[in-house]
Amino acid sequence: MLLTLAFRNLWRNRRRTLLTLSAMVVSAALLILALGVFSGMFKDMLASATEQYYGHLVIAQPEYHLRRDLFAHLPMDIIDQPAIESELAITGKSPRLRSFGLLSRPETSQPVELLGIIPELEQQVTSLQHQLTAGHYPVADEHNGALIGKGLARKMKVQPGDELVFVTQAADGSIGNDLLIVSGIFATGDSRHDNNLVLAPLPWLQQVLVLPGRIHEVAMIVADPMDAAQVADRLTPHLPENIEVLDWGDLLPEMREVIAAYDVSRMIIVTILYLATGLGILNTFFMSVMERTREFGILMAQGMRPWTIRGLVLLETLLLSIIALAIGLLCGAVMTLYMQQIGIDLSAYITPVTYAGGTILPRLHAVFESGNFLVPAGMLLLVSLFAGFLPANRAARLDPVAAVRED
Repeated sequence: MLLTLAFRNLWRNRRRTLLTLSAMVVSAALLILALGVFSGMFKDMLASATEQYYGHLVIAQPEYHLRRDLFAHLPMDIIDQPAIESELAITGKSPRLRSFGLLSRPETSQPVELLGIIPELEQQVTSLQHQLTAGHYPVADEHNGALIGKGLARKMKVQPGDELVFVTQAADGSIGNDLLIVSGIFATGDSRHDNNLVLAPLPWLQQVLVLPGRIHEVAMIVADPMDAAQVADRLTPHLPENIEVLDWGDLLPEMREVIAAYDVSRMIIVTILYLATGLGILNTFFMSVMERTREFGILMAQGMRPWTIRGLVLLETLLLSIIALAIGLLCGAVMTLYMQQIGIDLSAYITPVTYAGGTILPRLHAVFESGNFLVPAGMLLLVSLFAGFLPANRAARLDPVAAVRED
């Protein structure tokens, strides 16, 4: 009976109910969309840092990521450690050798960071093969093919097929140098990579540095980047003592703080937006209770308990919230799907922004995450019930005699 009464009472004043319902639907749908876009932004930032350069996990000598010591190298067979092979969460791994030096041609020279890689393995860890603007990704049978950033190619005025000379300090104290041929050009939107990074075959760089069979690190990728820290903890006890396993949070502490702060920021945004919605709900049900004061008095005079009156008003609030939530979730899901599939390209108005070690791309797109739906849904129900409690409590505390006499 209460459910029937509650549903009927909602539509006694259709205009007011529809206005409140609209406000709840709009706030829920827009909040879901906004959180989806924020999640997409953070996902892009993390991907730009880990899937273009670092990887999700890195195995190296202690503090190598801080010093980049040429002599802090590892044996090539470290990649075949049983602990790494047996870790199911690891979906890709790539051995790397790193060097810093000058890339030159007759007209100009530029300082660069050069990564020696095995192309087919590196493509499992990073995504530069999907960001080519010219040429092709180096292949295994290219002895000295190089992939360089778009900014560096522009500075040196080179195109695929052009020759460059790389000069660096070798491990035996000599000056290492050799010829590179540009295979392809990539563009990530991150000026640090586009202006300085070069990828070349690992055997070629080992020869230049006089480090045969040696590497500096193994970059790895896992199925879920948020599980990287747990995977690192599982690997560490099973690897030699002179090796450390770093997850992307260790390599990019600022990025880790940004991601960690996201949940707090999400709750703050939800709370602020729903405070305004709660005031609308409070106003609606206060007006409803005041208009029905005589009705409540008659019901109480006929024997209805105060807790039943309170429950009736709260049930009306809950019904309105459920209707609004169903419509809001549907609208939010549709808008999020649109932003996921199509998005909004802002590249004509803004340029990529580097922040916390990642790059915020000039495009808006959303991702589906359960928390972006569950948090707004749960908060809407809580705010609605809290806002409905005050008018419900007022109705339950009415004096039946005074209420019946009220016009």
